[in-house]
Amino acid sequence: MLLAGFCGFLFFFGLSYLGLVGADEPRYAQVAREMHDRRDWITPTLGGKPWLEKPALYYWQTTLAYSIFGVSDWAARLASAVDATVMIVAVYLFLRRFRSGFQLDGALMTATASGVIGFARAASMDMPLAAMFTIALLAWYAWYESASKYFLMLFYVFIGLAMLAKGPVAPFLAAVIVLLFAAAKGDYLLVRRTCWIPGIALFSMVALPWYVAVQLKNPEFFRVFMLQHNLGRFGKDLFHHTEPFWYYLPVVLIGLMPWTMFVISALAERIRVWWTEKRAMLRSDALPAFLVIWLVVPAVFFSFSASKLPGYVLPALPAGTLLLAEYVRQHVADKDRPHLLLIALHAITAALPVVAALMMPYIVFQHTLPRGRAAAIPGGFAVVLAVGIALTLRGQFGLRVLRFVTLVPVLLAVGAVVRFGAPALDAELSARPLSQEINRVDNGSLPLAILRLPRETEYGLQFYRNQNILRYELGQIPAGEHLVVAPAGWQKNVAKWTTGRRVTYLGSLAAPGLDYYWVAGKSSN
Repeated sequence: MLLAGFCGFLFFFGLSYLGLVGADEPRYAQVAREMHDRRDWITPTLGGKPWLEKPALYYWQTTLAYSIFGVSDWAARLASAVDATVMIVAVYLFLRRFRSGFQLDGALMTATASGVIGFARAASMDMPLAAMFTIALLAWYAWYESASKYFLMLFYVFIGLAMLAKGPVAPFLAAVIVLLFAAAKGDYLLVRRTCWIPGIALFSMVALPWYVAVQLKNPEFFRVFMLQHNLGRFGKDLFHHTEPFWYYLPVVLIGLMPWTMFVISALAERIRVWWTEKRAMLRSDALPAFLVIWLVVPAVFFSFSASKLPGYVLPALPAGTLLLAEYVRQHVADKDRPHLLLIALHAITAALPVVAALMMPYIVFQHTLPRGRAAAIPGGFAVVLAVGIALTLRGQFGLRVLRFVTLVPVLLAVGAVVRFGAPALDAELSARPLSQEINRVDNGSLPLAILRLPRETEYGLQFYRNQNILRYELGQIPAGEHLVVAPAGWQKNVAKWTTGRRVTYLGSLAAPGLDYYWVAGKSSN
């Protein structure tokens, strides 16, 4: 019940408080809506045209959510929240079976990592991939430790689902992790035993039917999906996501907050022990080594990619929190107390998100950090919180209460973001308020165009208005009357684009700095 309550609050509470943001969330939500409306489970479409960038698992899950709850932004996020919950339950069950006594620690540490919380509340493919990938690797290690073919069967089923979530990167990364683990042990027969024919058949039954069906219906699928959006993204920055090679180092560290400092300590300790004891350590307890390889491989692999996005390394984060749970288990057993510096750094890292959450409305609307009382109150609260965490961890219980004292700032931060930050972000970043304003003057009967606005606004309006959005700069100017959205004060620019047609100002949204207008048809005066 405790775990269910935490998952419910962290992943599900307030999903509707913030409208869909960015370009991906509304775009994926709209693709799922079109699949729902068309009852075509094979070919994803956007604006009625095939949209073949991603596989279908998220779309299937969201189509089911729409069928049950109706089309909405929170229903579009439901798949990620459910998948995150399933992943946390899998972590709990794995630890209960193989590391009994610390299953709740590992499950809650994984659930409260900032990257897991963030992507569990997002309408995207990242959490479905991370959840299926995590369950697959836990099942593989369960097979390795128990020799039960049941777990190996689960590995192949869930790696097939992971391939349906985001493509061949899932089985590729899993293969690399298993191969490196076998190499570290010096047991290459482990790779051969993993290549179990019934398991490969299960994987094929789960993953391949959709790939075959979509290729048969859309001959361009292989070129678009595999060559352009998999190999092309890795080799070239086709979609302007250029970042430095070291980009994923801070991304992983931030994604593991508030556990970052202890994960670093656990990782350093494991590398040191591995270096000194080498394979002797692997014979006594191989799980930490497996987790280190799992944590490092995705981050290193995607560091070589020309196109980088934060969600790419989400599948690595559970390895970090599981490594920490194993670290806590061993140090509690040895009655070790963490170093004062480590405690201090952890206390500060755990308290910082609370400051950011309380300051979020000010930062969003003012576009600067607050000063004076606006900064002193949350800052002072965070100092008190950090001191309380540090004193508790320095007490007689030490690491045994690490999970409890760290959960407090996590819950406070999530509550503050949902209650205070989400409305501010909604007004500034989501197209939902704009759509609601436009809907007051038109229910969707008129065409809607935009002028010099980012694709985030285009896809957001497309979902909330459920209509294709036209772009003036692409020559998509309707001949009849229509509505157009443009940057604030651009009425004269709209008039120039429409060459003499009547342009009537309808309203504005101050936060994003947008105006919307009615434009007469060519024959109107």
